[in-house]
Amino acid sequence: MKIKYIIIYVWVMLISMPVKAQEKELTFQDLIPGGSSNYRFIPQNIRQLQWCGDKYMYVRGDSLLTSDPAGKKEQVAFTRKQLNAVLASAGLPETGSMPAFFVPDQKKTEIAFQYKNNRVHYDLATNRITARYEPDKSGSRWEYDKANGNIAYTKENNVYIITPDGRTETVTNETDPGIVCGTSVHQNEFGIHKGLFWAPKGSALAFYRMDESMVTDYPVVHISERTAKAEPFKYPMAGMKSHEVTVGVFRLSDKRTVWLKTGLPKEKYLTNVAWSPDEKSLYIAELNRGQDTCRLVRYSAETGECEAELFVETNERYVEPQQPVRFLPGHAERFIWQSRRDGYNHLYLYDTSGKMLKQLTAGRWAVQEVLGFDETGHHVFFTATAPRDVRSAEEGSPLETYAWKLNMKNGKRDCLNPKEGVHRVQLNVTATYLIDQTSAPATPRDIDIINVGTGRSIRSLLTAKDPYESYRMPDVRVGTLTAADNRTKLYYRLVTPPDMDETKKYPVIVYVYGGPHAQMVTGGWMNGAGGWDLYMARRGYIMFTVDNRGSANRGFEFESVIHRRLGEVEMADQMKGIDFLKSLPYVDTERIGVHGWSYGGFMTTNLMLTHPDVFRVGVAGGPVIDWNRYEIMYGERYMDHPKENPEGYKASDLLNKAGNLKGNLLLIHGDEDPVVVWQHSLLFVKACVDAGTFPDYFVYPGHPHNVVGKDRPHLYEKITRYFDAQLKPVDD
Repeated sequence: MKIKYIIIYVWVMLISMPVKAQEKELTFQDLIPGGSSNYRFIPQNIRQLQWCGDKYMYVRGDSLLTSDPAGKKEQVAFTRKQLNAVLASAGLPETGSMPAFFVPDQKKTEIAFQYKNNRVHYDLATNRITARYEPDKSGSRWEYDKANGNIAYTKENNVYIITPDGRTETVTNETDPGIVCGTSVHQNEFGIHKGLFWAPKGSALAFYRMDESMVTDYPVVHISERTAKAEPFKYPMAGMKSHEVTVGVFRLSDKRTVWLKTGLPKEKYLTNVAWSPDEKSLYIAELNRGQDTCRLVRYSAETGECEAELFVETNERYVEPQQPVRFLPGHAERFIWQSRRDGYNHLYLYDTSGKMLKQLTAGRWAVQEVLGFDETGHHVFFTATAPRDVRSAEEGSPLETYAWKLNMKNGKRDCLNPKEGVHRVQLNVTATYLIDQTSAPATPRDIDIINVGTGRSIRSLLTAKDPYESYRMPDVRVGTLTAADNRTKLYYRLVTPPDMDETKKYPVIVYVYGGPHAQMVTGGWMNGAGGWDLYMARRGYIMFTVDNRGSANRGFEFESVIHRRLGEVEMADQMKGIDFLKSLPYVDTERIGVHGWSYGGFMTTNLMLTHPDVFRVGVAGGPVIDWNRYEIMYGERYMDHPKENPEGYKASDLLNKAGNLKGNLLLIHGDEDPVVVWQHSLLFVKACVDAGTFPDYFVYPGHPHNVVGKDRPHLYEKITRYFDAQLKPVDD
């Protein structure tokens, strides 16, 4: 009987214990990318899922599998053991795990992979190696010629070509360390991500040549060696001398390089390089340094002469081309151009004389990516924020993305994946099927094969489980509030503690980015809430984010309203978010913090200094402090030249506000940051010393702009400890 009563007593005690004491813990290692167990909390996916020829392929375990999109039977293309046998027969070393495969040409059944300084091409149809390459270990960029199998690559500051049989061709022979060939230019702005461009049939290679000799060296010190080593790099700041760029065309037939005669002034931006289908011409979107005028210019690839200026786009704020021209299959005289000239990014059809034939898309929504065309060139496929109902005249939701098929003759537009959410899609080479990955607030990941003709799913490949299903999770909700202009709708995300008691008061952390080219609140999984949001909400914090005017996916006016006065409109909208928070009965208005990185670091610091009585604590990572010291392309786009806008630069210079600091502000910086150079936060600390205010400071040695890898959980524990010291929830 005594044993019976003891068991009952223990059982009663267990069920009466607070739920918080019984629930599973989630750690930084679980929730932060780079954490040792983070992989367990990423929604299930299909490894390396992609199209190859008429089939899709993926990796499962130690096998590469393929399947026909309309069929139901999967086939093993090869196992790692079989792959290693083929590699050994070619005199190549074995691979210890399945490599990362990619498809260099969707029209072929050939895959490629890189390992141990080898690049191998493998034909799935014949199960044999079709080509192998050994570019120099220091090669930093590779570009594949689909037509002939050549690879262009860079070694140090020069360009070379290697053939499938291992022969090497020298393209450039620059000896001045200030001249760099074959890499991306203009600080990777304007959609630029590479510096090598093969002609469609492989007869020539176009490449960037960047003269940086006139740009000031910026010092970076690497501390890992016994005696710290300085390795300066070129960093043109707003108002300073910029680099000069030209485009060369190397002809394989006669080994001759032709330089495009892009003319004066030399300080301009040569962006979005594209070849004509006949390989006779190159198209370049040229911007003046002021970035308010864009000219689409065609040059002769044979002589370098300017053949025509097709059209000019201007805007009193800025023009920002992001995509090169795309020619229609079978219609070499027609191409598509993307522009925000009517307020939203849309598609325009042109002929090669520069005549606009028609605007293909229109509406209060934005085209995000052109996926391709059908084989006839009559239909174009793209993703956009357009409303799923094509009859709707309403503004598309910036939270959602869908794939579309557009008939360019009659304008008929069909949504190919109407399931609500955010869609990431891959179009096969014949434009008959889509691989569609969908996420929504309550949908971690669905993957389907979509029939392009019907717009219906013909095969479900994956329905991922909620990785948090056995945990008590925060509540995530999205809503709208009105911007400081009293008319514009803003989207916010509110993450609240599990089982929140609305009769209690909770501290709030505002997570902010606030700048162009970024969107924090989405219609994807958990509305874009990150692991740190979930961690902090589980510990009793309310996490709040609002996408203010100036952020992405809402059209040109919404984004560009910040022009010349960075920080003003954005802060005004963030403070409307604070007004909303103060209206909630469960928000502790005496315990509000703010955190952001990069542009968000600028916003965090600015909010702390401009509204010192509102924000009790802030953590600013990699913050821009003075736009005079930011790089020229981004800085002058949004602020103009410092001589043209001295008042704007002065108003946004946070060094002038250092004396306003009242709360606790922690600044964090990587000491090798090439984006927001270390000087920003160091100068702010100096300004605070001069003003008699007391920020806190932490440096991540050896890290660039973002702290990534295994140190990232450490970063977020550091941030969390700082907030806990000031805002720690009462029940903690």
